[in-house]
Amino acid sequence: MAEPLLTIDRLVKRFGGLTATDHLSLEVMPGEVHAVIGPNGAGKTTLIAQIAGELRADAGEIRFAGEDITRLPAPARSHRGLARSFQVTSLFADMTVEDNVALAVQAHDGHSFRFLADARRDARLRDPARAVLARVGLAERGQVRAAALSHGEQRQLEIALALATRPRLLLLDEPMAGMGAEESARMIERLRGIKSQVTIVLVEHDMDAVFALADRITVLVYGRAIATGRPDEIRRNAQVREAYLGDEQAAS
Repeated sequence: MAEPLLTIDRLVKRFGGLTATDHLSLEVMPGEVHAVIGPNGAGKTTLIAQIAGELRADAGEIRFAGEDITRLPAPARSHRGLARSFQVTSLFADMTVEDNVALAVQAHDGHSFRFLADARRDARLRDPARAVLARVGLAERGQVRAAALSHGEQRQLEIALALATRPRLLLLDEPMAGMGAEESARMIERLRGIKSQVTIVLVEHDMDAVFALADRITVLVYGRAIATGRPDEIRRNAQVREAYLGDEQAAS
């Protein structure tokens, strides 16, 4: 049986009197899409930030490919094969789509952003950038300024920036955020194409996307995992239904 690519063991993160991650344990297997879902305030984004190294855990352990990375900074985790996207897109808006991705390739290879002029000429950067853009459906948009992209295309570009680092594990934090139904459907198809090439941890409120993409799902409530299983198991889980029903009633 394959060893987990990512292991979270009794992870804890507190903000003052609030426990955002409460002795959380989960495993992500190689090649799977593992969705993390839960009501607002469940601790999903906090978990992603801890995995990526942007937040330091107060207790517990994170292992990636068998290595304890709990205390490693974010750049060191990136070079080991972790990459993430964010809820709010962060791009170089005045640069072209292709330039954005070429810089991501360049930065991952350890070069400075001051060599942008070289990046625009260097086939060792341009060719990988164009290949990544093709993977996310932006091959024809390479010379367009990032600011001119639609919201959905900007989300695709952000995923391209993460893929440009050649990750083994891709952390996606709400890739459907702010999208309409048509853009969400296109993003689901793009992620279906990517999922066969990289392991993914997916945080997402769009349940259609979650059940279309996930191999397994972990449900968080108040920083704790109340269930982990295949999508059909999660659909049938009475505790999960109760947790979401209570959340919906509170919001109404």
